[in-house]
Amino acid sequence: MPNRLSNESSLYLLQHSNQLVEWQPWGQSAIAEAKTKNKPLLISIGYSACHWCHVMAHECFDDPYIAGLMNKHFVCVKVDREERPDVDQVYMEAVQMLEQRGGWPLNVFCLPDGRPFFGGTYFPPKDLGNGLIPWPQLLMRITEHFRRSKEELVENADAIYKNILAANDVVGSPWSKSDITDAVRGICGAHDDDYGGFGKAPKFPPAMILNFLRATLQLSQVRLENSKLSDRVNSVCHHTLKAMAHGGLYDQFGGGFARYSVDSYWLIPHFEKMLYDNALLIDAYTRGWLDNKNPLYEAIIDETIEWLDREMCSKHGGYYSALDADSDGGEGRYYVWCPEQIDTVLGLSVSREVRNAYNVTAEGNFEDGYSNPSLVEPDFDQRLKLAPARKKLREHRELIRRAPGRDPKLLTAWNSLLVRSMAEAGFYVNRPDWLISARRVADFIWEKLCEESNNGTINLKSVYYEDSGASIDGYLHDYALAAEAFLAIAAKIDWLDAGASQVYLHRAKACLNSALDLFEDVDSRGYYFTAKGVDAPLAKRKEWFDNATPSGNSVLLHALSALYTLTGEDRYEKAFSNLLPAYSDYSKNIASSIAHALEAITVHQQGIEVYRLSQSSLFPTLRESLADQAWKRRFVLFSNSSELKMNYQLCIGTQCLREVNSLEELFT
Repeated sequence: MPNRLSNESSLYLLQHSNQLVEWQPWGQSAIAEAKTKNKPLLISIGYSACHWCHVMAHECFDDPYIAGLMNKHFVCVKVDREERPDVDQVYMEAVQMLEQRGGWPLNVFCLPDGRPFFGGTYFPPKDLGNGLIPWPQLLMRITEHFRRSKEELVENADAIYKNILAANDVVGSPWSKSDITDAVRGICGAHDDDYGGFGKAPKFPPAMILNFLRATLQLSQVRLENSKLSDRVNSVCHHTLKAMAHGGLYDQFGGGFARYSVDSYWLIPHFEKMLYDNALLIDAYTRGWLDNKNPLYEAIIDETIEWLDREMCSKHGGYYSALDADSDGGEGRYYVWCPEQIDTVLGLSVSREVRNAYNVTAEGNFEDGYSNPSLVEPDFDQRLKLAPARKKLREHRELIRRAPGRDPKLLTAWNSLLVRSMAEAGFYVNRPDWLISARRVADFIWEKLCEESNNGTINLKSVYYEDSGASIDGYLHDYALAAEAFLAIAAKIDWLDAGASQVYLHRAKACLNSALDLFEDVDSRGYYFTAKGVDAPLAKRKEWFDNATPSGNSVLLHALSALYTLTGEDRYEKAFSNLLPAYSDYSKNIASSIAHALEAITVHQQGIEVYRLSQSSLFPTLRESLADQAWKRRFVLFSNSSELKMNYQLCIGTQCLREVNSLEELFT
């Protein structure tokens, strides 16, 4: 018999709708039921593409005995973290305060009012000898403790709740000239010089960190005064980009990146593919390509966008959120190969080349003797030569194998990330089709997810389900990232459609103004994750640190800087300046966790470049010139002859240079 998830739109919730556990969605009704029955809340959070979510669901939640324990002693709530990031964030923070490892599935035990007192991630159904307490045993311990020593749990919950509230408020301090340089040194010091990336396994693709590091190369204190540091930044960025592109984190035969690697050398991932990772990585590889025109980087961008168009594109114009890690009853089955399978598809001669190049062996590097392909030697010519064979293997797996499940939700924040990366890549790599695709997604966001009132205020949706039309109201990061998406189109669209930038500048202002109005903490620095008048789970909180995606406050810094540069409006400058000190202390201790904010601060110090052109015919040659330069944040805008008397004018930050007629004059 279906439980109370059966009428939900979320794929993740529907995956649990026929379990014996009496799941219900997050909401006040669950809390009211827990209070009435005097039972603890058991909140289980995950997402549809998560491998370990599937494992625990099968091992524990499908088990009749375990389901019976859960139903008898708890009010059980299921949450899709992509649909309700507000719920996910606050309970993830609580679990990490308990010195437990964060991740998904996230299982949190709470008092009936929702305050957490214990939690963790995956728990096995029985003792596996790995130090993890079996789930049934944990359920009984919690039940007994709640019955006999509830006051201790209340004390724990009170302490956690106070800490969550305290984390909101940041006094901040002024920035010093050395703060950015010190942050760069600290981050580079954590680089894995053997395998690229940062830290040890598991390793996540560090796109935001790489973008911050690369942005600092244009600062005089890094580029001129510290040549060794500049060389170090270049080495770190290119080592990591190449390592990820050659490794098994990247789908060598189909394009696109998995969420993270379980090892330190990027070989074996958990195989889910997320829209946000690929959006961020397209941006990182575009900036890397601008630096040295490495054809590998361009190929990675091209193949990743091809994969997105082939497997993730919605008929409405947006892109779906994720592909599952599992297919055919196991993790990664869609992506791994044995030598005999490649022999059958390609024939022995070509197969031998492919197997040697991509390390597909009889012993295998994955489960059951299968291999996850990775490029053994960094030989781009060989990679290019084997492109037809790789395509043939991709087409074969599409024909023969069961594809991973796709989550059909359309997320404003993640699509907005993709708009910016595709627009930048399209402009610099001279791919108008990519910029046109980015514009299509931006238009989808405006037309399907935004409602503009007569006074200009935007009501933005965070999630959209195209089949049902169901949606959820937006959070801070949705508004901020949508503003950035519209700014990205405004920055480059005049290359293809002179004058169209003004439409997108209007949209960007509408989204940013609404974000400032709806989410501001009028008593302290920063902006709340949930809007004014909206009940937040547990407590209203501010998101300062980047996670898998950039934090809402860090994205605001980018949008505020850009719109102040473009409009000169004091509101944006004041908001930027008020938010800025909040990040100073964090830069000294946990710089890698605020990389997106540090990039915004770095770009603002450099000055955003605004190019104004009086004729549409001038765009192609200027585009070529800019594609030969290192990445900076740039707007390339059409201005009619009544505004501009000569061909070009460049403004850097709020300072405009004299008008000129030639590119030579423009760049001297």
